[in-house]
Amino acid sequence: MAVEWSGLTPEIMLHLDRGVRGTLGAQLQEALRTAIRSGRLQAGERLPSSRKLAADLGVSRGLVQGTYEQLAAEGYLTATGGGTTRVALALRQSTVEQVTLSSPVEAGIAFVPGRPDLGSFPMRDWLWAWGEAARTASRSDIGYGEAAGSPRLRDVLASYLQRVRAASISAHDVIVCNGFTQGLALTLDVLREQGTETVAVEDPGHPQMAMHVRRAGLTPVPVPVDAQGVRVGELRRTPATAVILTPAHQTPTGVVLAPGRRQELLRWAEERDGVMIEDDYDSEFRYDRRPVGALQGLAPDRVVLIGSVSKSLGPTLRLGWILAPSHLAPAIAEEKHRSDRGSPGLDQLALTRLIESGRYDAHLRRMRRAYAAKRVALAEALRRHAPHLRLTGLDAGFHAAAALPEGTDEAAVIAAAGRRSIHLHGMRRYRVDRGSEPPAVVFGFGDLSEHAIRSGIARIADLLR
Repeated sequence: MAVEWSGLTPEIMLHLDRGVRGTLGAQLQEALRTAIRSGRLQAGERLPSSRKLAADLGVSRGLVQGTYEQLAAEGYLTATGGGTTRVALALRQSTVEQVTLSSPVEAGIAFVPGRPDLGSFPMRDWLWAWGEAARTASRSDIGYGEAAGSPRLRDVLASYLQRVRAASISAHDVIVCNGFTQGLALTLDVLREQGTETVAVEDPGHPQMAMHVRRAGLTPVPVPVDAQGVRVGELRRTPATAVILTPAHQTPTGVVLAPGRRQELLRWAEERDGVMIEDDYDSEFRYDRRPVGALQGLAPDRVVLIGSVSKSLGPTLRLGWILAPSHLAPAIAEEKHRSDRGSPGLDQLALTRLIESGRYDAHLRRMRRAYAAKRVALAEALRRHAPHLRLTGLDAGFHAAAALPEGTDEAAVIAAAGRRSIHLHGMRRYRVDRGSEPPAVVFGFGDLSEHAIRSGIARIADLLR
């Protein structure tokens, strides 16, 4: 779809060579034909006025008007009311393959794990915070700033995470990043430079975690997860000196890392001189118990905690943080500097104002109530239509897992549901060792209404049996 410019139409990069034979009019005609055929000017897009294009190119307005008339006669351009000239809508650029970069819209009801309620983004609060940030920004705030992030935001994050996550951190050891993925990449790069070769990942776990480890030039090894979290005894049997964990709400099983396992992990890290990377992705949302403190608070010299606002506000902001041990923080900050010189400054100041003002906490309280209601809707729908299924992981976040009856063909259930426009995620896609565990479905409910949840479960009730 062509862009509809609301103000002056941008210039077109055209070049007229006055040193060659032939008229300038012929050159301009051919340059515009080439721009249209190649897709640089898209069907329906508005061209500059003849007066503006003439001034830009240093030619007479009559020459441009004559060019527009000629190309309109050839079918390249159309003239509309008010004297506007556009690329013809019927034109097809056959020489350039048009590629759509946006993801296709999922039809039907999609139980997608890890997706927050995108319709509840606090737009009014964010615009207020951004306006406050822009209004009060200093000259230095508009510059490059520190690669580790805005000092104001780092101070606020350190205080906030100490209060709500029982973290143990100094603002000097906070690095602002562009979400969890970048935070993990920066951390793994530094660990590799310092001698790490093998990194353990949870199995089942996030389907892209092993890929991130490989991209950092390291070797991933899977470690099984059970009802108490990662099995530390199995971790000890690997050569890993680092492990990536989701202790507050394991992805995808939803289990909470048991206190005994936490202590075992601390002993493993001391014995192995190892590092634990804590993915703190949805710890803000707990329902059945008091929030579980971050693993980082128990061993700040052994844990790198990475969090973001992707689940609490929205993924589009691309803002996160790394709480790193003092011996790693400077190197991670330097890696951030080499990567991109720092995250967007005004957005960091806006997040600072959002948290300081209390509007961030108010938004989280609203979302806890909303997700709790959706959680109840999922549990009640399964209780009604598939009472034999037992949900796990409902204590927190906005996804839960349900084991299917033994012998069920998980892939067949997922495919059959898809034919009914119900999109499910099977447990198999989260496993490294595919085939060693019973079939299960992971239900994400964050971006669904209560009605959609109930309707979707009812539509696949027979499949879940």
